[in-house]
Amino acid sequence: MKPISSMGWSMGNERLLSLNADVGESFGPWVMGDDDALLAIVDSANLACGFHAGDPDVMRRTVRACMTKGVSIGAHPGYPDLQGFGRRPMRLSATEVENLVAYQVGALAAVAALEGGRVTHVKPHGALNNQACVDAALAAAICRAVQAVDRALILLAPACSQLVGVGREMGLPVVEEIFADRAYLDDGQLAPRGTPGAMIEGAAACVAHVRAMLAERALISLSGKRLPTEIGSICLHGDGAQAVAIARELRAALESDGWRLVPLPELAASC
Repeated sequence: MKPISSMGWSMGNERLLSLNADVGESFGPWVMGDDDALLAIVDSANLACGFHAGDPDVMRRTVRACMTKGVSIGAHPGYPDLQGFGRRPMRLSATEVENLVAYQVGALAAVAALEGGRVTHVKPHGALNNQACVDAALAAAICRAVQAVDRALILLAPACSQLVGVGREMGLPVVEEIFADRAYLDDGQLAPRGTPGAMIEGAAACVAHVRAMLAERALISLSGKRLPTEIGSICLHGDGAQAVAIARELRAALESDGWRLVPLPELAASC
């Protein structure tokens, strides 16, 4: 499965993109983000599966909300690190990575079944995702786990990453994503949180950041370097205070530019 155009996915004369967000990251009585508002705007959702955030009750509520709003459901497996929100790197064996990914995807699939829903994509979270972007062996372990659960699952992977290449080599349907609210380094990796300019602040800045990358058909680093890439989806982090406002402005801007925004399964089926 490959995009028809490196500037976006196409169906006939339409240009397609999917707006996705990380959700379901509350835990017990602790609440993170405004998932209800965000799910009314995005097309696809990446649900925490209990390791970096979320719990069975939050997972089921979030699945129900996705189904009510017509948002496609994706698993967002991360390292077992609730205290660090899955953002701290870990060194695990390939088997351990396969196990933790399969465990989390399977857990969400089972919870989704309680609501009559289905998981259609997988997007690794946080440090697991970042490390797999540059480590082909780690990327392969993730892909093996996804394939073992369901070969039809879409792998949502960062553009210009090892995950994209390895996923395609292994035969998974792959959609590349860019981040609306994060800046890039010259190698295509996300600028580490806490470094100057790493976070794109405000709706206007996020919209300009995304429009520039779509127009250039490339990731654009902090230094201005262009890294040509295919773009199928745009991600927003759901935990930020501005997440809903950014999502609303970004959707309006993209639609005004002529893009049709659709859930990931519809995007993947366009080719």
